[in-house]
Amino acid sequence: MLEIDGSRFSGSGTIVRYSLALAALTRQPIRIINMRAKRAAPGLRPQHLAAVNACEALTRGHAEGASVGSRRMTFHPGPSIHGGRYTFQIGTAGSTTMLAYSLLPLALFADGPCDMLLTGGVFQDFAPSPFHIQQLLLPLLQRMGATAVLTLKRPGYVPRGSGEIELSVQPLTRPLAPIRLLEQGALRRVRGIALASRLKPRRVAERMAAAGRQTLADAGLTVEVAIDEQEESTSAQPGAAFALWAETETECRIGADMAGAIGRPAERIGRTTARRLLDDLRSGATVDRHLADQLVLFAALAAGTSRYRMPRPTEHVRTNCWLIDRLLGATSREDDRWIEITGIGLRPGR
Repeated sequence: MLEIDGSRFSGSGTIVRYSLALAALTRQPIRIINMRAKRAAPGLRPQHLAAVNACEALTRGHAEGASVGSRRMTFHPGPSIHGGRYTFQIGTAGSTTMLAYSLLPLALFADGPCDMLLTGGVFQDFAPSPFHIQQLLLPLLQRMGATAVLTLKRPGYVPRGSGEIELSVQPLTRPLAPIRLLEQGALRRVRGIALASRLKPRRVAERMAAAGRQTLADAGLTVEVAIDEQEESTSAQPGAAFALWAETETECRIGADMAGAIGRPAERIGRTTARRLLDDLRSGATVDRHLADQLVLFAALAAGTSRYRMPRPTEHVRTNCWLIDRLLGATSREDDRWIEITGIGLRPGR
């Protein structure tokens, strides 16, 4: 049984989620120790336990030692990945988007279409927003041959959660193609969305959008910024989120987003999001700081060598490169912010 040390590199829940996904894809039983060792509250949290339960359900496998607070567990994936309709509830404001990201590779290699309804937190710090997945990750995966749609059903914020997203995935018919993003290219357009829930009297969506527009204008961007301001009333509590994404003539996509929080002014959210976008664009990177680590797993599964440039190396990139080496045998090389990954060409239906 392969053992994964959860205290390595980032020491975060990323190691737990992605180890489970890669073990399911390779049918490799694994033992994970020291789970989330570098976090303030080590061990599994409800959102990580939801990933364990979801991997069990999709593969008809079983886990041992998985409970909230546990620091070691084993996972025995089943012999195949099953399509179908699934509902997974985190039970807290834990991230549904992180859960969706870890299940997406499994669904691509399932024996039929997967429709998964995920309930929990939707907008929070330290997790991608659904807008980032919709507008940046999924279009790039489509270029690699994947067909997947993520739908925001209901916003959910910290601390109450109760948000919903739906992930619908068609299984692959051939291995993923590698992705090569070699030049950032000229900026074609910038778009965005300002979302506020139960905050209309305070004009939070408008204020985030105005601050984001002004920051981009001050930087001399001449492209039109079309920001869709939405007021959503279905959430369980007040909350807000802001996202921006840029598209270039070479089909690179670079984005940034930020969730609202108590004591975090709308103007700060708009300015900070715009500045993060500008920072990544000015670095000459061909992906943003989050896509840099999100693409690693899919490039490792692809048939061929992927290459792209990061804004800067991150611990999450190094963590994911370590995991694809340990669990897949894929190779990666990092040089002057360039990352090159030679995938294993995993075939559907194996």
